[in-house]
Amino acid sequence: MRLITVFKFLIVCFFGCSEGGVEYYVSTKGNDNNPGTKEEPVATLIAARNLVRKYKAKNEIPKGGITVWVSGGEYEQESSFVLDSTDSGTEGALVTWRAVEGEKASVLGGVSVDAKLFSELRDNAVKKRFSQETSQNVLQLDLKSIGITNFGKHTQYGHALSVTKAPLELFINDEPMTLARYPNEGFVAIGETLDSGSKPRNGDYSERGAVFKYTDNRHENWLLNSDIWLQGTFWNGYADDKIRVEKIDTISKQIKLATPHLYGVRGGHDYNHYVALNILEELDVPGEWYLDRETGILYLWPISNIENARIKISILEDPIVSLENTSHVVFRDFTVEVGRGIGIYLEGGTNNIVAGCTVRNVGTSGIFMGQGARQTFPHITHDDYEGMPISKRIGNLQGHIYKYTTWNRKAGKNHKILSCDVYNTGSGGIYLSGGDKKTLTPGNNIVENCKVHDYNRRNKFLWSGINIDGVGNKIRHCEIYNSDFQAIYAHGNEHIYEYNNIHHVTQHSDDVSVWYLGRDPSDRGNIIRYNYFHDCGNKKRMNMGIYCDDSTTGVTVFGNVFYNMQTAHGVLYSNTGWDLTMKNNIIINPSTFTVVLSPHYYTWYKGRAPLVFGKDKLFEQRLFKDLNILEPPYSERYPELHNYMDVIEEGKEWEGMRSRRNVLSTNVIIGGRENPIRTRGGKYGVFKNENNFQTNDDPGFVDFKNGNFMLRQDSEVYKKLLDFEPVPFDKMGLYVDEYRKVID
Repeated sequence: MRLITVFKFLIVCFFGCSEGGVEYYVSTKGNDNNPGTKEEPVATLIAARNLVRKYKAKNEIPKGGITVWVSGGEYEQESSFVLDSTDSGTEGALVTWRAVEGEKASVLGGVSVDAKLFSELRDNAVKKRFSQETSQNVLQLDLKSIGITNFGKHTQYGHALSVTKAPLELFINDEPMTLARYPNEGFVAIGETLDSGSKPRNGDYSERGAVFKYTDNRHENWLLNSDIWLQGTFWNGYADDKIRVEKIDTISKQIKLATPHLYGVRGGHDYNHYVALNILEELDVPGEWYLDRETGILYLWPISNIENARIKISILEDPIVSLENTSHVVFRDFTVEVGRGIGIYLEGGTNNIVAGCTVRNVGTSGIFMGQGARQTFPHITHDDYEGMPISKRIGNLQGHIYKYTTWNRKAGKNHKILSCDVYNTGSGGIYLSGGDKKTLTPGNNIVENCKVHDYNRRNKFLWSGINIDGVGNKIRHCEIYNSDFQAIYAHGNEHIYEYNNIHHVTQHSDDVSVWYLGRDPSDRGNIIRYNYFHDCGNKKRMNMGIYCDDSTTGVTVFGNVFYNMQTAHGVLYSNTGWDLTMKNNIIINPSTFTVVLSPHYYTWYKGRAPLVFGKDKLFEQRLFKDLNILEPPYSERYPELHNYMDVIEEGKEWEGMRSRRNVLSTNVIIGGRENPIRTRGGKYGVFKNENNFQTNDDPGFVDFKNGNFMLRQDSEVYKKLLDFEPVPFDKMGLYVDEYRKVID
């Protein structure tokens, strides 16, 4: 038998190693004892990986590289499909994993379920908890009978908390079904707060849950449920949380929460609201489902006839696909879907390409680069965070990077995420990282031509369409849309954001922006150019377009088109910025101002500057301990920062409290306020208004009415602004390439 196996291996080496390279084949109809030829494929990705490793152990990779062709079908993974350093190609000879052209190969972190296994509702006790209509439409499935016993569990997650793996989820026809909730649309307002609960943000770690009055008597129908969760914004309109209900008191009409929210709980604002989740009685519309974790019975009201439906249940908690310290590998044209954690994870290595993939229906992030962090501090916290880096989990990454701003997350370098579609994810779409902030060494990692949408099924604020950190990375030609929260959330230096199409975000949140950077003056050199931002914001909320938050410095906004931005706090908003340049942009129909600047140390944050500028406080840590702005490379790269921490009045004022060198110049502004800049705080709110062209008329677009905002060569703009450079509106957004065949 062993001789036969060796003989098969020699055959594949002889016949598969053409001058152009080596080829192996995978098919759901194959067998892992096969040699991996086109005629005799293996059945699993693991078997193909082993064949590649055996070949590499005895041979150099030929110039044509090694290609593993994966035929259409579903490849269920009981554990992560891992490629590591032993699976690497070389600079001149790549190892490529790809789906056969024209076939859909799905790498699945769950299992497919035959629709015939669903049956009519049987339990009379359950029927009594439903309306007659619901009882007639709900089906049931005994998960234990088909070997599914790990249901996961609901956990608290949200602002300042760790990202947790999802519990078991249900997907039908490639869409996530809705865990039984109330209301089916919209939110429930938080009523009178009797006890806001402990406030970890203020150092109160007594773990006291809030008590408040409910405003909807529907809560009184839920007393038979013991695992109800409320998800919403309980204090600030950006700080989402999911908190378990400890008790519903129908006499006093009160809810007591089991644990606190970071800021406490309050009502009174239209964004102080929640939805209630995981309630059997609220399984009342098509598309909702509920799992009884004691019996293992899953209840579903299908959207349509379930007979021919594609039904999948998530199982795998680790990343579905993981590239760990591998290099020169191409992973392309796959669908990666249905897991409880990350879709595709990359750590370390160099020159890998993930291209043409669809990543969807995962519990946390779609594509995630670099390490996460495990929190060790035992409470919800902000300033008291402690933790350690971990691989293949997200955890409290945001807390760790806030505490350790120069953290190198080991994302590797020169990686490309190209022409991928990422959607229906739980905690953000793509997380891009790479480079070293302490040494300002660029990562040169790129996300390009990707479509990212519907990326906040679970975590909301801070988990964007694309997050970015490190140094010298790029987000190019992407389309990001359909979120109540932000599109891009940034950390780090010298990133470039260009040719993107970003729309319909920040739709239902408060104090949130389309693009965000803040609270670290050393995060300089970010360039936002040639992007199309449109139809963003909510005029009833505190929204911004480009948000240069607390003490942001060195951001350039050049050559963008902003259209129909319903951002009451400006197309660009800054809290005490330095060296912010907004130039050569086209701003069309802004709801209010083009720029809003608040010198916040003299306005809403007045008197609290010593909390960030004082000895051993936040900015001293970030500018002189984590790195040193007065020593190379920072002193050479950013001489503008040299006097940032100079004292004006000991213990009271520092140079960084006063805005410097901010300019709005050579922009075309159609509509909006007569004065495009609103500054607060008198002489400390510096934002120069230079040589902008304002009009209420079409300045000479190719087709203003139909949204073609290319300027004609005879446009009035070029006469009014002699230095105005053409804005490449026609190049913004997605494009067709070998991975993305069409744009829809």
